[in-house]
Amino acid sequence: MATSQSVLELVAAARANAKISKDRISEVLILMDGQNGSEAQVEELRAATVALELAAIDIFTLFEARMQHHFRRGPFSRKLKSLLLAAGQTDLADRVHQYYLAINVLKHGKGASYRELLKAPSTLIVVKPTEDIIADEAHAPAGLIDVSVPGFFDGLTATIIEAYHFLENK
Repeated sequence: MATSQSVLELVAAARANAKISKDRISEVLILMDGQNGSEAQVEELRAATVALELAAIDIFTLFEARMQHHFRRGPFSRKLKSLLLAAGQTDLADRVHQYYLAINVLKHGKGASYRELLKAPSTLIVVKPTEDIIADEAHAPAGLIDVSVPGFFDGLTATIIEAYHFLENK
């Protein structure tokens, strides 16, 4: 039986996998050169973007699951935010909360997290209004958060690493 990977190992693997998707997104966008792409290019762009969305969801979910033992019960991210605020780590608390909201939107689509992100814009998260999203019943949550913007995935994983170190050293 294989040994379980640490949070830091999981983040490193997620970053490597995300780089493949980010590179592919960049390549396709360069090929499209600001024009409407071919059907194949549009599909490839969508597939790479969805892969990046799934990678973001997966790493945040794994982080929560691996670190839940630091709290008895209840919503991990809210408890982590409260603990960070109590320790004077307001910037990290805000980043954890912003990424928590973004992951909720990626997982569930429009809802309370989406509305909160729209009401209080952040430099970390690019939220798209629903009118900008192509109606696609099969992929309704996809596209509400722009995961392809530079810095999104790196910011998410850096925040996870900082929060991990905070929890492990408290």
